Amino acid sequence: MSNIQLSPRAALMAVITALVAGIMVSLAIRPPGRAPAPAAGTLSDAPPTQLIRWKMPSAFGTNLPVIGESILYFADSLSKASGGAIRLEPFEPGELVPALSVTDAVKEGKVEAGMTWLGYDQGRIPASPLLASVPFGMEPWEFMAWWYEAGGQQLGSALYERHNTKPLLCGLLGPETAGWFRKPIESTADLDGLKIRFAGLGGQVLQRLGASVTVLPAAEIFQALEKGAIDATEFSQPVVDKMLGFDRVAKYNYFPGWHQPFSAMHLIINMDRWNGLTPQAQSMIEIACTATVARYIANSEAAQGEVVQAFAQAGVTVGTLPRDTLEQLRRAATEVLDAEAAADGDFARILASQREFSQVYGAWKRVGYLPRDF
Repeated sequence: MSNIQLSPRAALMAVITALVAGIMVSLAIRPPGRAPAPAAGTLSDAPPTQLIRWKMPSAFGTNLPVIGESILYFADSLSKASGGAIRLEPFEPGELVPALSVTDAVKEGKVEAGMTWLGYDQGRIPASPLLASVPFGMEPWEFMAWWYEAGGQQLGSALYERHNTKPLLCGLLGPETAGWFRKPIESTADLDGLKIRFAGLGGQVLQRLGASVTVLPAAEIFQALEKGAIDATEFSQPVVDKMLGFDRVAKYNYFPGWHQPFSAMHLIINMDRWNGLTPQAQSMIEIACTATVARYIANSEAAQGEVVQAFAQAGVTVGTLPRDTLEQLRRAATEVLDAEAAADGDFARILASQREFSQVYGAWKRVGYLPRDF
């Protein structure tokens, strides 16, 4: 190939022509005012957050429907959404810490986080059951509205911050059963002297009506019921209780779940660990928890009907507590709530917030929904 010699003037014109052509091509591809797409390997392709590897013990076995499955869903969703950057490894009850002591382990920094039902903290944090379930209290979507939109989350965070932990709503169920009984409940008198496994504020209500109440973790309930150490038990919803085998040793299953119209699960995070996260990592954990709440309220509602329908074939009598018994339980529940509020300022503050919200929400609830017997 021969060499071509250009004059200085011609060379300058060639450079200017190439520059103008490049600008025109750029404008054709990217109109003025629009930022250029980032090149591969720039910030947009960087990992979404810092690497997090935490242990997450649970109060519930991951083999349990709904309450156990939701823990696995949360951990898996968070890992996938973060591209594997955030991994919270679930541990079974008792594997790292006792089932009823998850919050204490997180508070003391023995583990970074844990999944639990806050009602188990009642002995150490008197107001905690109000964030877990309230007798004759809010229904699930009403609790969600209070938590996310009416100050509940702020009140819960303030309560647990003093215990070096951050609570995030990370699971929600509808009502539980009122319990599994060896003998039928025909009147309130049948509760007097009854030995029953019960948790939270509902247990205090039953004590006022003469029952003998004990709190047991899930793994210990069947054996206690089978051997007669207890006469009855409550634990969760029908699909969970069936897997635990209660229908094999107690043939009377009563409704409605007056003691837990909603049941909330929370992810508890050590406060130092939480504060050490970037805002982006905090947001991703919160989003994964919110997704778990939505997914598993749907899951829990979908799962119960088929189980309840099948109870008759297993020889289980599905009954409704007598109206008079429910009225007496409600009166006793009001007494328990008022007594707890008088004894603890946090309890009083949170209860007042819930009652105020329910009163306002009731104006909508009464007119917005069809009657249950319609």
